[in-house]
Amino acid sequence: MSTYVKKPGWFTVNVFNRAVAWLTRHGISVRGSRVLAVRGRTSGQWRTTPVNPLTVDGQQYLVAPRGHVQWTRNMRAAGGGELRLGKNADAFTATEVADDDKVPLLRAYLERWKLEAGAFFDGVGPDSPDADLRRIAPDHPVFRITVTN
Repeated sequence: MSTYVKKPGWFTVNVFNRAVAWLTRHGISVRGSRVLAVRGRTSGQWRTTPVNPLTVDGQQYLVAPRGHVQWTRNMRAAGGGELRLGKNADAFTATEVADDDKVPLLRAYLERWKLEAGAFFDGVGPDSPDADLRRIAPDHPVFRITVTN
């Protein structure tokens, strides 16, 4: 497994993510944003972060543009979590997508969120050849989520 992690900059952490999380917690979605809540793999405490769920062919996915970060490690251990918008929380189970199956999902994610997240994909964009998307697939965990409530 790759250990790729692209750390967000100060502005992203201290301004952008906080603003999106605040809006989402208060029921205002920014282009489909949700707050991901997943139990910490060691503490068992809820950990939250803003995410952009992706829908492809009627199925929902979570893509980790910054790589193998804390929420992806927690998701592997917990096997699911909640997507929150305001007071609504949708519980879900998660299944990690194999690298070989990520190409169309990464392409769809980049088509939708290239402006916000494109910098984390090492110059690979929605119009890049499949080979480039396959090359970066191990660096970007993707989870298929199934709502359970």
